[in-house]
Amino acid sequence: MALLKKVNQILLVLLVLTVCVILYNKVHRVPSTLKNETVLLYTAHLENGEEMEEEIPVVICAAAGRMGAVIAAINSIYSNTDANVLFYIVGLKNSIPHIRQWIENSKLREINFKIVEFNPMVLKGKIRHDASRPELLQPKHEKVIYLDDDVIVQGDIQELYNTKLAPGHAAALSDDCDLPSTHEMVRSVGMQNTYMGFLDYRKQTVRDLGISPSTCSFNPGVFVANMTEWKHQRITKQLEKWMQKNVEENLYSSTLAGGVATSPMLIVFHEKYSAINPLWHIRHLGWSPDTRYSEHFLQDAKLLHWNGRYKPWDYPSVHTDLWEKWFIPDPSGKFKLIRPDT
Repeated sequence: MALLKKVNQILLVLLVLTVCVILYNKVHRVPSTLKNETVLLYTAHLENGEEMEEEIPVVICAAAGRMGAVIAAINSIYSNTDANVLFYIVGLKNSIPHIRQWIENSKLREINFKIVEFNPMVLKGKIRHDASRPELLQPKHEKVIYLDDDVIVQGDIQELYNTKLAPGHAAALSDDCDLPSTHEMVRSVGMQNTYMGFLDYRKQTVRDLGISPSTCSFNPGVFVANMTEWKHQRITKQLEKWMQKNVEENLYSSTLAGGVATSPMLIVFHEKYSAINPLWHIRHLGWSPDTRYSEHFLQDAKLLHWNGRYKPWDYPSVHTDLWEKWFIPDPSGKFKLIRPDT
């Protein structure tokens, strides 16, 4: 349990900081290091002055031992849209050859993608657990989508990308009180969906924020970010400040795994974010191996998120058939699904 909790905390730290570094640096060129043929063709069109369709950047972290999740998420996105999606796959150096082989030996060989390597030393002194962060990445994008690896996209990603952000908002996120069905799931598994579950209100620094502990929280496993506003508001610096404060004062609640990364986002984005269509983030599928949504409800969902410890590639878990529909077996045989009969 302790190991799983630590892994989840690390993944959520990567969630925030992957997008932070992408959004923090804005340049006006196409990265020259993109290797696959589709992206090289795209670059050639730009050099010839030809107009290309809008590019949708999607960022996913490829954690060691979970790369099958990344493949399934990418496959679901790629299969359900005609949009021009560019995947940024972020991973540690030793995992890069594996993920590249997996992509290039499947139908995903046709996707536009860039693999970005983590620099494990960047977060030294900023979090309480060992974690990694990617080296600086500088794509030219006004908006970026971030997705956790434990998601499946059933809708057209273009729709999520078209999410309207209010003036002055740097991100669009999912309010944990947005859908009655999701709220029912939260209650049934005993989850908390307020700031009280993430911040330690016994600490004066937290109380000084003036945020009611009963304020509804949000889940940062799926969000759309406005690059210009992110840089203008120095969101990265704000998040890092609260991470450092936590190291010094231990401000975050230990009740919920993942508080390490979610908590600073809750502080920085309090009353400063736009809303994602609730059907674009149906979550909590991984919080209980027994509690399930109705099949009718899941059919209408645009995106499914197995946040929690019970992952669809593991056992026990729920709604695994929806996840396995998009899973592509590992050509190297290293990643295997765990099922009752295996």
